[in-house]
Amino acid sequence: MLRGSCRWSPIPSALVASLQAVYYCAPDGSEPVDRFIDGLSVKRRVVLDNQIDRLNLLTPSDPHLPFPHSSQIRGELRELRCHYGRELYRVLYRRSRNLIVLLHIFRKNSGDVPQAEIDIAEARWKDFRERMDAPRRRPPRAAGHDAP
Repeated sequence: MLRGSCRWSPIPSALVASLQAVYYCAPDGSEPVDRFIDGLSVKRRVVLDNQIDRLNLLTPSDPHLPFPHSSQIRGELRELRCHYGRELYRVLYRRSRNLIVLLHIFRKNSGDVPQAEIDIAEARWKDFRERMDAPRRRPPRAAGHDAP
């Protein structure tokens, strides 16, 4: 997975697992999960990136990491359970066909996942689905010398 870019670039299928983890990209082009990870120390970034890379090993026939690496939150919303020493981090994600969309990340300080964190992930999922399901727009018609 390439960090720091909303753009998708094709990789030869022989090199790609069946499922691919991608960062949720907001309408303004920002990637909140990537931005959060970039704000951490190098050691923490490496640990989180290694856990996220586990998602890239999944296949349609084996679509979830087992507990304790991952667990279901609600419906198809899942959490990737990461830790650095005693620090707990959670990456909330959902699957969209062959993509695993990383919607939200936070440092966990309590027993249950706070509802506010779930709400953020669900709002981002709704935005992702609306933009992915939107009909394709016609490009603007050329003007000036290029006009038909």
